[in-house]
Amino acid sequence: MKLQFLLVAVILSLSGYDQELYSATEPASNMSARSIGFRVDNSIMDEITSSKVNYHLIPQIRLGVSKKLMIEAGAFFSNRTEKLRAEGGSFYAKYRFLSNDAMQRHFRMAAFARISYNNSDIHQEEINMYGHNSGFETGVVATQLLRKVAMSSSVSFLKARDNGNNNKFIYGSTNSKAVNYTFSIGKLMLPKEYKDYRQTNVNLMVEFLNQVNIGSGNYYMDVAPSVQMIFNSQSRVDIGYRKELSSTLLRTAPNGFFIRLEHNFFNAF
Repeated sequence: MKLQFLLVAVILSLSGYDQELYSATEPASNMSARSIGFRVDNSIMDEITSSKVNYHLIPQIRLGVSKKLMIEAGAFFSNRTEKLRAEGGSFYAKYRFLSNDAMQRHFRMAAFARISYNNSDIHQEEINMYGHNSGFETGVVATQLLRKVAMSSSVSFLKARDNGNNNKFIYGSTNSKAVNYTFSIGKLMLPKEYKDYRQTNVNLMVEFLNQVNIGSGNYYMDVAPSVQMIFNSQSRVDIGYRKELSSTLLRTAPNGFFIRLEHNFFNAF
């Protein structure tokens, strides 16, 4: 009886965790302790002033150091110079400092930080530490799971610096700081009844992504709906579309598709 109860608890916990694997943001929950993950992010964005398509490729390796701490390192590639080339990379860490867990529900909070280096040209007023700017980002995120629905919100501070290869931040030091705030909601659609970790999960989610420049007061507001498929509780495929709702910030390619591929190895070390 104890073994059966343990198996049911594991299955339910895996089901809840799957609903928190958002496509455009990170939840307060971490990847499993002692696990290694490999992720590849692809964004295919339309230039607003031409027929060019901006393609960004970001491969990453992720480590679940413990149940509270995870780290991640990634490299940036894009076709800004008409051919795909390396432009830099980033290091990311997240520490979960609050957990209030119960069966099929929990509330968690975590602090996170990202340090980025990029040598591409600075071509937009928007500050983005995930493939565009050099600098850092730090913030907090809170996630609430209620059975098949998970909601998450974050707020973070960003500071942009000059990019490498003498690519200056042309908008001035006063406008080099910004605040990001997000809200994400995801729902487990399939399976209707969770019996086995090998079942394929299908999640639908929508995320709202916003930024305000502290110096200029300019802003953007985006929405990003996506569908997510999780196989064998180890591999995932996310497909979504990011759409600008409103903006006063200069942005070169705010709209387009994104695809995420990921595979995890549990108890790897």
